[in-house]
Amino acid sequence: MSGPRAAIGFLTILPVSANRAPTGADRAWFPLVGLLLGACLVGLDAAAREGLPAIVVGALLVSALLILTRALHTEGFLDCCDGLFGGYTPEDRLRILRDTHVGAFAVIGGAALIVTKWSLLAGIPDGARIGLLLVFPCLSRFGMLATMLAFPYARAQGLGTSFQDGGRWWHGGVGLVIAALTAGLFLGAGGLVLFGAATLVGLGLGRWMTGKLGGMTGDAYGAVNELGEVSVLIFGLALAPVLPELFDAPFW
Repeated sequence: MSGPRAAIGFLTILPVSANRAPTGADRAWFPLVGLLLGACLVGLDAAAREGLPAIVVGALLVSALLILTRALHTEGFLDCCDGLFGGYTPEDRLRILRDTHVGAFAVIGGAALIVTKWSLLAGIPDGARIGLLLVFPCLSRFGMLATMLAFPYARAQGLGTSFQDGGRWWHGGVGLVIAALTAGLFLGAGGLVLFGAATLVGLGLGRWMTGKLGGMTGDAYGAVNELGEVSVLIFGLALAPVLPELFDAPFW
């Protein structure tokens, strides 16, 4: 079980270690890490909603997700805002991605991301609340895994290269099964629709970023995850009230 341990240790602050550097095989467990994060959010949500209004609970959930992940993916999103919109050539964009300074695009993008995620988490309807909180971090991380499989890496070295070494296509199959089962069990047919949406969003972003950068980077993976989370929440909030029968989860 060192694969799941390595994935949890890399993607979260949880005190789990595989006593080795991450490898390509560990990415198969990214959706499982997302499910674990979702379970943490469900527990916090249940406790906080006992005495706090929804808008405050939403802020707590956003903060908890940032803390639990060390803002790893959010930092990548911020870097991508500067690099993708501040450069004019792939070389310029890759150079900006490595710059430790925060630019105007990162500030604007980060503010928009936090406000959007905050409002979405505060507005999840009761009927789909537990399911969406469990599922959205899982599906976004499958979207990230899909881009790792579908697109080349832009650099010879970088944080994301460790997940290319020793990677096999069947690792994507493991992640797909985990993500699809999680979505179907906790959100029914609607969850499978969200699974498809998360996959398409991830691959679409990966294709666009590869065109801009010449490949993916660790920051690009983080941006895919952040935008995947937002996309799953948007689709879930849009569909659950309109088609509640789709979200009849067999698990409960």
